[in-house]
Amino acid sequence: MVDDGPTRGGDYSLRLNDNQSDPDKQVGYASTDGVPVNSQDSFTISAWAYLTDDKANRVVLSAPGEHASAFTLYYSAALKTWVFNRTDQDRNGPVYIRSTANDQNPPLRVWTHLVGVFDTQGNADKSDDTIQLFVNGRPQGKPVVLEDEAKTYTPWTADRNMMVGRSKVGGDYGEYFLGRVDEVAAWQRPLEHEEIREENRLERKGAPSNELVGHWDATISSGGQVAESPEDPDDPASTAFPYRRGAMDLSDSGARLTGEDATSLVLDGKSGYAKASGPVVDEAGSFTVSARVRLTRSEFAGKPIGYRGLVAGQATPVGKESSWALWVEKVADNAYQWKFGRTAVNADGKVVASAVAPAEDEIGDKEWDTWVDVTGVFDSGLDFTDDEGEQRFGVARLYVGRFAQQGEDDAGLSRAQRGDGALTAGRGSAKGVTAHYLPGDLAKLRVWVGAMNREQVAEQIAEPST
Repeated sequence: MVDDGPTRGGDYSLRLNDNQSDPDKQVGYASTDGVPVNSQDSFTISAWAYLTDDKANRVVLSAPGEHASAFTLYYSAALKTWVFNRTDQDRNGPVYIRSTANDQNPPLRVWTHLVGVFDTQGNADKSDDTIQLFVNGRPQGKPVVLEDEAKTYTPWTADRNMMVGRSKVGGDYGEYFLGRVDEVAAWQRPLEHEEIREENRLERKGAPSNELVGHWDATISSGGQVAESPEDPDDPASTAFPYRRGAMDLSDSGARLTGEDATSLVLDGKSGYAKASGPVVDEAGSFTVSARVRLTRSEFAGKPIGYRGLVAGQATPVGKESSWALWVEKVADNAYQWKFGRTAVNADGKVVASAVAPAEDEIGDKEWDTWVDVTGVFDSGLDFTDDEGEQRFGVARLYVGRFAQQGEDDAGLSRAQRGDGALTAGRGSAKGVTAHYLPGDLAKLRVWVGAMNREQVAEQIAEPST
């Protein structure tokens, strides 16, 4: 069946098996009519994957022969990571030669871009054939020389078709994918790194594609939860938001849904917040997050200099820091500033890298006690080397309304970070502490996979703050 997904041309993706509770019925797949590439020569395969179950191997793409699959792009339950592999020969019990992702335990229910490259180096000498996996546009480790891993390796040709959602092992099909797959592509050549980054951006008419994957709307909510937006905003009774993240639960105190002209989430700045299970996007890739928020000036006045009021944020796996966050900070007496930032931590939760995109100016009088759209964009495709020669992984950007903010701070992140755990509005984690309560109101919180550009922020998010 089909559902939403990141795409250049339409709004559909292939949904496989996660709507079936009976394992015997989880055998859906798709296949091409013939193999789109000759697997004996250099090729590249690519797909977006939305994995919903990691209890077993889950195959995104494969090309079978008589006994085995010539190549497989998949999630490995044993290795707990994404893998691109080749088999040494078309036989039962082949040697599997793998290029694996750098990080284990990728998040579920997020879109991740996967690319596998097989490179013969343009010659007939099999001793320098390599494979390499790319995740979200980035190479994973170094190219793997196949003959170094298996002396029995021979580049063989899959002669059946290319499978989406299953593979062939020992002459039998299995390893069915659970989730969604979109934008499958193949090339009969090894793509260059820059080409893979461009494919990851899914540009359409010169602009990067984006897909709304999380949308909570306080204006249609009541009781103790901020509801997901309906599929049809003009019909609150229509089908729930397609990705079905679940509502955001309100804290026991300090948060309520109320309003005169329209409902909003009212936060007292002391104990109030709302939370849902995250993450919503694969933060090793590009994403956009935006909140429609109204700050309460009188409540901020009593806060100390340096106070952060977290509009929204995603926790890191070990907590006490936010993988990403939107916040307002008291930078001096009667001076406040919007900020968007990313934080990377090690296994112990210690901060090892950060990137902050501040607003150019302090919050003006007209931005208090009125609705403002504040948007953070993380573009993982904008690698660069800073003045000290350090490699940066992606760039954070901030928009207030439709206006891009050009702060003075370095907004490049030097290490990739994925979030895990709670996605919160009205509080978050920073500097080892989970608190930072926001005095103000929240109308909407939205998250997209993909980095919006200036025009897309203006067209898809920003509205007059009246």
